[in-house]
Amino acid sequence: MNSKERLFALKVSLVMATRMLGLFMLFPVMSVYAGGYSSTTPLLIGLAIGVYGLTQACLQIPFGYLSDRFGRKPMLFVGLSLFLLGSIVAASATDILFVVIGRALQGGGAISAVLMAFLADLVSKENRAKANAFVGFQIGLAFMLSLLIGPIIASSAGMSGLFWVIAGLSVVAMFIVFTFPSVKPISYYKLSLSAFKEILNPQLMRLDFSVFSLHLILACGFIVMPLLLIENNIVAIEDNWQLYLPAIIISFIGMAPLIIASEKYKKTKLTLLLSIGLLIISQALFFSLDLSMGIFLILLSLFFIAFNAVEAILPSLLSRTAGASKRGLAMGVFSTSQFLGTFIGGAIGGLIYDIFDLNSVFLLTIFMAIIWWLVILTMPSKNNTTEK
Repeated sequence: MNSKERLFALKVSLVMATRMLGLFMLFPVMSVYAGGYSSTTPLLIGLAIGVYGLTQACLQIPFGYLSDRFGRKPMLFVGLSLFLLGSIVAASATDILFVVIGRALQGGGAISAVLMAFLADLVSKENRAKANAFVGFQIGLAFMLSLLIGPIIASSAGMSGLFWVIAGLSVVAMFIVFTFPSVKPISYYKLSLSAFKEILNPQLMRLDFSVFSLHLILACGFIVMPLLLIENNIVAIEDNWQLYLPAIIISFIGMAPLIIASEKYKKTKLTLLLSIGLLIISQALFFSLDLSMGIFLILLSLFFIAFNAVEAILPSLLSRTAGASKRGLAMGVFSTSQFLGTFIGGAIGGLIYDIFDLNSVFLLTIFMAIIWWLVILTMPSKNNTTEK
């Protein structure tokens, strides 16, 4: 990439990472601290974790389409403003129902597809895979940092303080977007059935299902794992970093060979199958083993290796597969699938926890991962691209 492309990719990754950091910081603490709100139930805990995924899922396609029509930058400001409003509502809440409402408003700022389409607009075809992989890596890094920072802030400032920090992050993201170049919208097209048919082909649908499954498993996992830490007396919530930090370091080392195999040696299908296999193993062992600090660290590291590898690979693969003329729409469907997975994972995971028990949530994640593995098994070894 040239210097302009590198700088723009960095800015996009900072906006994406800043926003995702704000969303992810709730994951390791919500199920533990939700008891401080009135009206709390396991189902509402799951909704507070995952409901932003529902509004994200509903609005990714409209945001992507409107960004094709009116420009990427104006839609980014609209989305970040909604995210800021939702953060303020949640920060002011004393009842978990208002936390759910605030999280839903946060999800209304559905700008992931717009950011990825903006990146594809300003980065050459030859360098697009690298740029997408770089952004995917930054999202993974933001996720890892959120696991360290979220418990520290929540233990000292409470959930309200955490939401105010998240509101501040959205303002930082707005300042970064202000520095983005203004790009003329692409040629207008109607949001028709034929437009959707172009992006709902088998190759792209496998990727959409992949990101759906990945984030469903993620949302379910973070209903269960923080509570397992407490129930098994493994580590206090404010000392989570003692577990997450080594897991993060191990996962970044472990994911490197998977990324190299996918990007350099073009073994994307094999890499995805291996990564999903690691997810299945980690979830099955979480379900069946008695947990100690050492076992939890090993299983968490396996989970993060797989998650980070897939999170980095999928946007790069999508950029090689989606056509240029409707990139915003394709990114919208992909991001819709991602956040719909988060919502369904949070809602169904919370419901399973409410009806059965905490450990039963892993049965859902194991089942979804096996189905996902079989879907990827049918993927051609060399994905055909529709790039123009």
